[in-house]
Amino acid sequence: MSGICSSFSPSEEEIGAADLQDTNTNQRKPAGWKAMPFVLGNETFERLASFGLMANFMVYLQSEYHMNQVKAATLLNTWSAASNFAPVIGAYVSDAFIGKFWTIAFGSFSSLLGMIIMTLTALLPQLRPPPCTHEGQLHGQCVGHNKAQLGILIASLCWLSIGTGGIKPCSIPFSVDQFDLTTEEGRKGNNSFYNLYYTTQTIVLLITQTVVVYIQNDISWAIGFGIPALCMLFAIVLFFVGTKVYIYIKPEGSVFAAVAQVLVAAYKKRQLNLPSDDGQFYIPPFSRSLLPELHLTRQYSCLNKAALIVGDEVKQDGLCENPWRLCSVQQVEDVKCLINIIPIWLTSVLGFLAMNQQGTFTVAQALKMDLQFGPSIKIPAGSVGVITLIAIAIWLPFYDRVVVAALEKVTKQEGGITLLQRIGIGNLFSILTMLVSGFLETERRLSALSHGGTDGIAPMTVMWLTPQLILIGFSEIFSIVGLIEFYNKQFPEHMRSIGNSLIYLTFSFASYASSIVISVVHDVSARHGSNWLSDDINTSKLDYFYFLIAGISSLNFLFFLFCARRYHYRSSVKLM
Repeated sequence: MSGICSSFSPSEEEIGAADLQDTNTNQRKPAGWKAMPFVLGNETFERLASFGLMANFMVYLQSEYHMNQVKAATLLNTWSAASNFAPVIGAYVSDAFIGKFWTIAFGSFSSLLGMIIMTLTALLPQLRPPPCTHEGQLHGQCVGHNKAQLGILIASLCWLSIGTGGIKPCSIPFSVDQFDLTTEEGRKGNNSFYNLYYTTQTIVLLITQTVVVYIQNDISWAIGFGIPALCMLFAIVLFFVGTKVYIYIKPEGSVFAAVAQVLVAAYKKRQLNLPSDDGQFYIPPFSRSLLPELHLTRQYSCLNKAALIVGDEVKQDGLCENPWRLCSVQQVEDVKCLINIIPIWLTSVLGFLAMNQQGTFTVAQALKMDLQFGPSIKIPAGSVGVITLIAIAIWLPFYDRVVVAALEKVTKQEGGITLLQRIGIGNLFSILTMLVSGFLETERRLSALSHGGTDGIAPMTVMWLTPQLILIGFSEIFSIVGLIEFYNKQFPEHMRSIGNSLIYLTFSFASYASSIVISVVHDVSARHGSNWLSDDINTSKLDYFYFLIAGISSLNFLFFLFCARRYHYRSSVKLM
């Protein structure tokens, strides 16, 4: 057989090497770091815009739209879920149709439109409810938003979600395309890019959680939203300035189709018996020698029938006659890999429940605490998340440089611990975060009720939230970073786009799960006369809610242990 099945998906490195050799597609070599000011600059300003717009959004919904904390948290979680699901669709559109460049471009314009609409809601009084005094907000006497005002707000969020779907799944792969991975210089540049990428992200988050939040709270919401919109406009201009420098890789088709083909082909041949001779399975020759030859494994053997050659399914030129009846061994093993990872992915959804609460109810806690820091500094409630960022910025380098090196000497294993052990530690930190949050909230509420003033603010400094914010930072370091590394190492190279999309899909499902839990707890507890999540945080039972999340996370951790013990790490594929 001299050809390969048209549905077979080569690796990203293979595609990149082939495209570099195709002079009809690319007339120049990858520019490497010369392209980074445009690509990385676009990514940095886009993140500055999106994070800056949403960093204080919980406060905006409560203060300007007079939403209670349950409705605001539900809207925020729903938007977050949609935004994190959108990259899966964006990755498919990019891979199968228009390519990464135009997907990023379309997403950038969509984000800009959403930011402009959001800025208008703060600039034009008729687009939001009439102002209300602080006393009126405390007693629920404010005039709420109408359907038109809510519709315009939701429209801006929809455009932002579409923009996220275009930018997030493509920005890193498009940046990698600009490096020649066939050279040592290109590979070193690519590794340095990842380090710089995460460094800039931390800096951006710190800026948005401090400067932008301060402008929104103490100067003007319109200016606080207008600055991110201007940053997004600048990001678009910078991105298009580099068009003459970029390397453009043609879309090669999505791996989702290949996965569907394996399932369909295996179903069509379900009545056949598997032979003992592996020579009867379809193994196309590799015209590019970058991928090793694979053989079918015994796991999920029913799928092996998809690669079983029956009759004249292979043409004389080596191409398969019908990719929906015959798939390559590589495709079958890729689907098995995906099936193995799905249980781990499912546990990560509930594992992120604790993280979702830190962006909503933690801000609500901060609003009812003493925000004064020193004689002259007042901390914005939306900026308390800076503590988490500082914890990550300090602990992550220390962990990589010191802790990992020490663990490797003891365990004799690369990385010190396995990837699933790292994820499991992150899950434990999330449980501990919720327990600590619950105990601290009990003390805060008792202090507010017994010693607080008429405004309901507890005579406790907001720095009491530091323990739970540091713990959730540790949870993110172990869980999120562990999952990113797990997906990239356990997925085959040409399926890593799916792996990266799973991260955002996890955030999406976790946000939906959080919204469901909040709604159920609010309705059930209200019917029994003791609303855990009432409008007034001082009369609600937020600590009970935190303990409930800790319980759910604990059960999820037990399920994770079960799945982790059954998981077999992908290395070399064993022969049948």
